[in-house]
This record gives sequence, C-alpha cells and structure tokens, in this order.
Amino acid sequence: MPDFYAMSNKNILLATRPLTPPWDEASKNFAYFLAKSITDPELRLHILTTYSPSPARGEGRGEVGAPLILSDNVIPHPIYPANDENHAGFPLSQKIRIPLYLLAHGHEYDIIHYLFTPTKLNAFITKHFVSKKPKTIQTIATLREDILTPADWQELFFADQLVVYSDYSKNKLEKAGFKNVQRVYPGIDLEKYSPRPKDPEAMHSLNIAPEDFVILHNGEYTRLGATDMLVAMLVKHLHFSPSSEPNLTPTLSSAQERGKLKFIFGNRLKNDADKKKKAEVVERLTQAGVIDSVRFTDTWKDMPTLYNLADVIVFPAGDMKGKFDIPLAIIEPYACAKPVILSDLEIFREFSKPEFSVTIPAGDGEKLWQAIEDLQADEAKRKILGVNARLFTEQFFNLEMTAKDYENRYKTI
Repeated sequence: MPDFYAMSNKNILLATRPLTPPWDEASKNFAYFLAKSITDPELRLHILTTYSPSPARGEGRGEVGAPLILSDNVIPHPIYPANDENHAGFPLSQKIRIPLYLLAHGHEYDIIHYLFTPTKLNAFITKHFVSKKPKTIQTIATLREDILTPADWQELFFADQLVVYSDYSKNKLEKAGFKNVQRVYPGIDLEKYSPRPKDPEAMHSLNIAPEDFVILHNGEYTRLGATDMLVAMLVKHLHFSPSSEPNLTPTLSSAQERGKLKFIFGNRLKNDADKKKKAEVVERLTQAGVIDSVRFTDTWKDMPTLYNLADVIVFPAGDMKGKFDIPLAIIEPYACAKPVILSDLEIFREFSKPEFSVTIPAGDGEKLWQAIEDLQADEAKRKILGVNARLFTEQFFNLEMTAKDYENRYKTI
C-alpha cells in the first residue's frame, strides 16, 4: 500500500460519523458526496468508515443500502464497528472513536475538516490535545440556538475557518464576534435528484393509482413539531360524510376528490420514540376511518423516486431544534421540481420565496390544507413552482459548485 502521508500532496481528513450505508443522515451524506466529487489528484481525502464491508471503487449513487463508492484519491480508515441495523443512532461508544483517532493520528494530516456536531467534550479535546500541525476547517450545520448561547459558541467553534450552511448562521456568528466565517450552501447531486415520471413499481408497492393526488411529508415523528398537527388535519379533512355536511358545495374537497388524495408519511424510524409515535398516528387515523388514504414508508431506499411520486411536498416544521439550517428534505424535492409547502420559520426565509414555494404559518393545519387544495386545483401553478424550484437549486445547491469551493479551500488554507 502506498505511503500516502509521505507524498507531497495534501492529506485531508474528513472527520465524521462512519461513512457507510444506510445513506440516511445528512452530515455523512454530505461528506460522502464531497469525497466522491473532489477528484483532484493533489488532494488525498481520508474518510472514516467501518471495519466491514470493504469500500468499493467505481461509480455509484450512494442510496440507502448501496456500497460505499470511492475514487482513487480517497483513502478509507476503518475505525468504527460494522453497522448494526438493530440499533439506530450514534452511541457514545462510537462518538469517542473520533477524538481517540485524532489524538493518535491528527499530526499525520495537513488539514482536518470537522463535519460532526461539536460538543464541549470533543471541542475541548480537539483544542487542547490534538496536534496543532494541521490546519482546521469546521462545517457548522446548525448553531443549536435552542440550547447554546454565544458564549457556548466561543467554546465549540475553534477552527481556522468556519463554514456555515446559511446566511442566517453567518450573520449570527459575525454579530457574536467571529471573523473567520463563510457561507457555503450544501450541494446535492442534481443528476440523482431530478424530475422524473412517477415510478410504476413504487406506485404499486404503496397502492397508489395513477389518478391519485399524492402528498408527501418527509419529516420526523417525534421532532420538528408537526406530527400532531398533520394528524389532526387529516382526521378533519379526509373524513367526509354528506349527511353531516348537507349544504357543502361540491369542490375539490368532495368525497370523490378526497378519495383520490393519498398522504405519505415518509418518515424514518430513528429510535423507539419514533416507533411509538408512529403507532399512535396509525391508531388515531384508523379510529377516524381515514387510514386507507394514508401510507407509511419508514426508510425508503431511493428518495428521488419517492419525491417524484409526490405531487406536493409538505414540510410544516414547528421548530428546527437540533436540525440543520437548511434541511435537504426541502432542497432535494426542489431539485426534483416539486412544489413544497413549508412553515414561516425565520431560518427558512432565505430559501422559501413565493416564486418557488408556498409558505404557511407554523402550526396552522387549516392554512396547510388550504395550500394543499390550492395546488391540487391548479396544475399550472404546481408546474411553475416546480420549474422555478429546480432553477433555484441549480443556481445555489449544485454539488459540483460546492465541491469546487471546498477544493479551492483545501488548496489555499
């Protein structure tokens, strides 16, 4: 095996969670796409993986369950145990492997690029015990304003260069006194995430008919503060009895049209709390008699197929506690030319313009239903929003542009 560290090329460590399937966690997905996209032979990208299976070389899509695909300038370091699908999350026993590896090997790199969420413990170890030889970059996906103060940021953000996902975070850090902050939007694979016809096999697996109007919620069950509101909305508006509403004028909300509406909870089951919440959701929808109009995917192997199955995406988050500034669950549907209905959170404003999305007040199920009905009735509006959303992602979230930015950053730091 070549001695990569003895070469004159720059050696960059991407310090992350294990880069291994399933590809269902935003930070490691981004690191993986970055590793695949930077192919300059002068830059040697070192990634942290599991003991098995062995990474492959060649072309690949990086979907859930797909093997890790590496180019020739990427060097894997298996420091994590093999993925255990029966235990979700990232336990402490794995979290401590990053600082331990850095203590032993940090001096071997020219640049360490931190892509995991900093804690006071790992930040303290990194600042005081890891070799000072390498230059450092921190990509900060969220400021965690729900639990952190500007004083906490001073402890946690220590790198030579700080890179944030949004202008929102950049402005916050600069007001807090940081001078070394730049904003780089997270890129996505615009070839993989692109508009396509509805997939017949996916429609069959979810029992969806060609004439159905499909709404997808790709959020979470126990976070984001939207699940209960969505269930209440579905219970109220999918349940229709002509005898109880005799004066209702037939519209797109008639029983016939409601029967054609299918709502998909495209939420992953990340832990036991999610499983419990999903069971509650199923029970409430069953008791209300609307369960036949609702589908559940849990972990879906090919998200572009799921996005393209939908006519409208809804992401009505009540809060973004612990989540990335810019959820890819919004940007990826944009790239698939899908209209997205999202809530009016301040952190969403820079990527929720009326030209390519629909904004509703956070927590307002009635406004959300009205927005859904409006888009269901207006196919031309859906197409215009979708086309503009795709153009927006091409302009600001192109993975090749993002990779080029980091490539230049690695060369010049």
